[in-house]
Amino acid sequence: MIAKIGKGSNLIGVLSYNQLKVDKGQGAVIDTNHLPEPNNSVDYIDSLYRHFEPYLIVNNKTEKIVRHISLNPNPNDKLTDDALNEIAKQYMKQMGYENQPYIVYKHSDIEREHIHIVTVCTDLQGKKIDDKYDHLKSMKACREIEKQFNLTSSVNQTHKESKQTLFKPVDYTKLNLKTQIASVIRYLPKYYHYDSLTSYNALLSLFNIRAEKVEATYNGQVKQGLVYFALNEKGEKTSNPFKASLFGREASYQELEKHFKASKERLKTLPTKANLKQTIEVAINSTSSLQEFKEELLNQGVNVVLFQNKDNRIYGVTFIDHNSKSVYKGSDLGKNLSANVFNQKWSSTSESEGLIKPQELQEEQKNESKRDLPLFTQATEEIHPMFEFVESALSGNDVAFTSFVSLFSANQNVNYQEYESEIKKKQKRKGRKRF
Repeated sequence: MIAKIGKGSNLIGVLSYNQLKVDKGQGAVIDTNHLPEPNNSVDYIDSLYRHFEPYLIVNNKTEKIVRHISLNPNPNDKLTDDALNEIAKQYMKQMGYENQPYIVYKHSDIEREHIHIVTVCTDLQGKKIDDKYDHLKSMKACREIEKQFNLTSSVNQTHKESKQTLFKPVDYTKLNLKTQIASVIRYLPKYYHYDSLTSYNALLSLFNIRAEKVEATYNGQVKQGLVYFALNEKGEKTSNPFKASLFGREASYQELEKHFKASKERLKTLPTKANLKQTIEVAINSTSSLQEFKEELLNQGVNVVLFQNKDNRIYGVTFIDHNSKSVYKGSDLGKNLSANVFNQKWSSTSESEGLIKPQELQEEQKNESKRDLPLFTQATEEIHPMFEFVESALSGNDVAFTSFVSLFSANQNVNYQEYESEIKKKQKRKGRKRF
């Protein structure tokens, strides 16, 4: 079972979203706790809000008081409404919400039924329910519920349930590669914080894109630039290089360095950094294989990118947290999450799936300008569908963001083995002034 916790402030919006599913015949209220029983009256949402209102009135500190939780059993688990109710009660009890008002909806608008729970995180004294490690508690609760109800473990569950095309990597077999790449790199710096070329390339690998730093001498001066390649499913380059200058003047390596500098300061102070570290520590200690570890973190909205050399030694690890839109090297989170720790735990295994295997990963990557970048052709004004979805999520649609995260794969295979020789060739060649 996969649990996803959305945090927001728009209670009416969340209740209306779920009620709309009910009205369309795609959902039903199957349980309530300290709230009115479901009825068909037109003012049922108002009635629910009035019962939540005392909790909202006494709150004066918590900005995001609303909790919108989805519990997603494996499609192979056929559960009755009574079983779903019991699962919801057990989950809320373990999360510390058993005395809170909440309503449980069953959704059947996709190929597997799942439940949504709407509640608030402060009690009638205005005290906030402790949510310091709610993702960790959620992981533990899901594992125990799976055992108690004999559910299929989510650790072994693939994420093929989403057939949507809201997120898809670059397709190197299509002719509009330049447009596809532009639709990604134009928006990454707007949404994500990454402070190095390595982190940027780890993020790009989710889209089957690679950026390489190149240098050339022009009139006696060394000029630095970037080029982009499309990758196939194995992480091998499948296209000619696209110079960064094709995507606009602000897409230069110099602009990327500015983003690195700003992100470095931002990443140090993000309040979610400690929670991410705790989430990773629990996952590494509660899973028995590399694949389980990566899938467990993906359930929490975190992609893991491991770097491995030709001898299968792990020498780098990067975490992409889609919740906070941040990219961290393991060593930046703590010594206990450095590459050596992962190498000792898993490098001896034969699980190379999902690892980046650069002979040596050169610090090379590119970032594109922020928002109103002048583009080389009108065709590249296309925005990658993922970012339209993220825009919806950032505007307060917690459900949209939860769905967005589930579209990422735990197994992004990338191979950088041909890096060094090609980079050296480029550095020897005299390049043009502009990249």
